[in-house]
Amino acid sequence: MNRITQLFNIKYPIIQAGMIWSSGWELASAVSNAGGLGLIGSGSMDPQILCEHICKCRAATDKPFGVNIPLIFSYADDFIKIVIEEKVPIVFTSAGNPGKYTAFLKEQGIKVVHVIANVKFAVKCEQLGVDAIVAEGFEAGGHNGREETTTMVLIPMIRKAVSIPLIAAGGIATGRGMLAAMALGAEGVQIGSRFVASEESSAHPAFKQKVIEAKDGDTQLSLKRIMPVRIIKNKFFTEADKMETQGATTEQLSALLGHGRSRKGMFEGDVDDGELEIGQVSGLINEIKPAAKIVEEIMDEYCKAKEALNHQSI
Repeated sequence: MNRITQLFNIKYPIIQAGMIWSSGWELASAVSNAGGLGLIGSGSMDPQILCEHICKCRAATDKPFGVNIPLIFSYADDFIKIVIEEKVPIVFTSAGNPGKYTAFLKEQGIKVVHVIANVKFAVKCEQLGVDAIVAEGFEAGGHNGREETTTMVLIPMIRKAVSIPLIAAGGIATGRGMLAAMALGAEGVQIGSRFVASEESSAHPAFKQKVIEAKDGDTQLSLKRIMPVRIIKNKFFTEADKMETQGATTEQLSALLGHGRSRKGMFEGDVDDGELEIGQVSGLINEIKPAAKIVEEIMDEYCKAKEALNHQSI
C-alpha cells in the first residue's frame, strides 16, 4: 500500500480518467471492481444524467468510485451539489480553479483531487488543501496545458515542489509506463486512453477502432488559440490546422469547432468530421479488452518489470 491506495481505499494505485463521452457508470464500476478507482466523467453529462450514472455505478460496485468535474463547465455548481447529495466519496476537479469548491467539499467528507499541468498550479493546489493532485503531461489526450511539458519532465518537477500525494497522467497505458511514473516520484497513475479502448467504455465503436489503429504521430495538439486539445488527425483536424496556420482568429476557430464536435466524433462515431480526443499512447494500444483485464495486465507487467529491474546490475 502507498498513500494513494490508502487515500482512496483501493487495491491498486490505478485511476481511470473521467474522459468525456467514454467514462460512464459501466466503465467506472468495472475499474473499481477490478481494484482501481473508476471515475464518472461528468463533462459530457447534464445533471439528470449524472445522477443516473452515480446511482447505477453504486448499484454495480461496492468499491469506492468518484466523479470528475470540469470546473469551466456550465453545470459545475449543480454537479458539486449532486456529488454532495449523493455522498460520492471522491471528486476529481479539472479545467479551472479548485479554490471555489475544495474547502466546501472537504467539509462534507469528500476527498478532493485536482488535475494540473505545471508547478505553479501544483503549489497552489497544495495551499488550497486538496488531498492529492494529478500532474498531466502534454502526451495526454483531450485538453492540455499550454506549457506542453512532457510527463517525464513534469512529474519530478512537481514532486520536488509539493509534498502531497502525486498521481501521474499522460502517456501511461502499460505496467512499464506505470513503473516509470512511480520511479519519477508519482504514487499512482491516471490512465485515460487505454480505458477508452475497453469494452465498457461508452465511446462509439468506430472511435475505439480509430484508437487501436492509431500509430505514432497520428495525434497532435490542435486549436491552441482556443484551448489546446490532443486529437487524432482526421478531416476536422486538417481543417483546423490549416486555419491556424493561416492565422485564423479565435472567433473563426470557435466557429469551426462549433457545438457538439466531440460528441459527434467520440459518441456518435463520425470519425471524419468529429473531434477524436485521445493521447499519444494510443500508438501502443491495439486491442479492445474488458476493463478488468486491462487493470490485471497493467499490474502484472508492472510487477514483472519491477522485479526485472531489481535484478539488473549497473
